[in-house]
Amino acid sequence: MMLKNKNAIIYGAGGAVGRTMAHAFAREGAKVFLAGHTLAKLKTVAEEIADLGGSAEVAEVDALDQESVEKHAAEVVKKAGSLDVSFNLISLGDEQGTLLVDMTLDEFLIAPTTALRTQFLTMTAAARHMTKQKSGVMLALTANVARMPSSYSGGFGVACATIEAMCRQVAVEVGADGVRVICLRSAGSPDAPGVHEALSIHAKNSNMTFDEFHAYAARGSMLKRMPWMAEIANVAAFMASDGASAMTASVANLTCGALVD
Repeated sequence: MMLKNKNAIIYGAGGAVGRTMAHAFAREGAKVFLAGHTLAKLKTVAEEIADLGGSAEVAEVDALDQESVEKHAAEVVKKAGSLDVSFNLISLGDEQGTLLVDMTLDEFLIAPTTALRTQFLTMTAAARHMTKQKSGVMLALTANVARMPSSYSGGFGVACATIEAMCRQVAVEVGADGVRVICLRSAGSPDAPGVHEALSIHAKNSNMTFDEFHAYAARGSMLKRMPWMAEIANVAAFMASDGASAMTASVANLTCGALVD
């Protein structure tokens, strides 16, 4: 129960990755506040968590709208007494499979702009509450293309690098108040629908089948595989816990050895 008595907001909790993180946090004792666009999906996740003995509440929140984000964060603090963890996992709306020279400026800017806007809004909203209570953890998720560029990734790699830079900047501003910021860098989880779709696109551009490209991508790592969503979630729960209290402005390498720090 690493997160016992912690209150955590998870943005994008109705998606596959957000759902997995929510389950992991609830399993470790956190009360999870599931935020997203589609209440039906959020309610399904909340019911799953409740059936397993966890605690979850849902709210329709637009993580790209400042008023929506600020209002929800304030409601969580008013109801629960604190905001201990904030994790933004919304989709960046990126489209992969096209070289930059074949994209329009607007197409390229979708992922980086979305990443900057939503992370700024949710992190600063959380920071206002966490710095007052002198504790809290903000989490973000990126991919190995933040450091290892890949053709046909569009604006996604730039968006990931942007998120990591944002985490460092926020961390230096809130650290003196006991607030930590941690980024998790994955090589992509093949059991995540979005990753599966991206791998399919890259497979086509490489004239490979999905299985061939998946195997090719896995061979590039030291563990000869890609990380599963549950593995990312387990590390996220630890990073959000007091067990990782000496870590901030850090990127946790969850690439199965595809990248070496």
